[in-house]
Amino acid sequence: MQLSSNPGSGADHTAVGLDIGGTKTHGIRLHGNDVVAEAVSGSANVQNVSREQARQNLAEIFAALGTGDVSRVVAGSGGVDTEEDAAALRVLIHEHVPDAEVSVVHDTRLILAAGEAPAGIGLIAGTGSVAWGMDGSGAQVRSGGWGYLLGDEGSAYWIGREAVRHALRLHDLGQEPDRLAAELLLAVGVPSPELLIARFHAEAGRRYWASMARVVFEAAEEGHGPSRSIVATAARDLAGLVADVAAQLDIRGPVVIGGGIGVHQPLLQDLLEAGLSARGLADIRFLSQDPVFGVRYLLAGGAA
Repeated sequence: MQLSSNPGSGADHTAVGLDIGGTKTHGIRLHGNDVVAEAVSGSANVQNVSREQARQNLAEIFAALGTGDVSRVVAGSGGVDTEEDAAALRVLIHEHVPDAEVSVVHDTRLILAAGEAPAGIGLIAGTGSVAWGMDGSGAQVRSGGWGYLLGDEGSAYWIGREAVRHALRLHDLGQEPDRLAAELLLAVGVPSPELLIARFHAEAGRRYWASMARVVFEAAEEGHGPSRSIVATAARDLAGLVADVAAQLDIRGPVVIGGGIGVHQPLLQDLLEAGLSARGLADIRFLSQDPVFGVRYLLAGGAA
């Protein structure tokens, strides 16, 4: 989906930007280049929630942002793999702003835009993981983003799941819980490792287990070997996603990194930057603003 590349197109319009992730939707209302309202609701990604839940969460966003005078909507969403996916999301958005021009892009494109890069590779390292890139001619390539059942290696969910696997492996070997296992049991609120199995398969959800990644990072920062190994493997897998995209597009950067753990975990950042540099990738940028603010860049002409 190509957006208008008129640099003056953002001067006098009222627009809404949406970043639709696997667990939340972040929206902003723009008047020209100024953010005049902001809202957060649950995910409106129909690959993660029901269509009715997505409709309800979008209704909450638009109720908070307002729909009057909105002439443009730019929505970045995970799970937009085909034009049919994009069309389905546009239908849900048009329920609230029927007269607005609606553009739907892959959510990783917002990462690239938020890093003010007209071309390059965006990496999401959050609840899930995916790399997406675009070269100067507009060719696009993606690696990963298959969802937690098929992939999402290196994501917060993957790290949380590996912590559970680590605790269970120690238990199967007849060993006492180590630092990571003990902290995980405390965080989850179960007294013994075998109870993790039922808890994991219950209805806690991806976001809950992704939140357990913090236990791994805390232990890793304090020198716990198995925790550092989990983080190192996550960094390697994330760097591999980026390298796959770089090879297919034959570009070396920039690489813009977003997502909760990609932005807020220094150890992962250090390992990831080292891994990317070792693969010959340069100009590595970690986002300093939320991806939804990349909509301003796209509307101002950064989507040639």
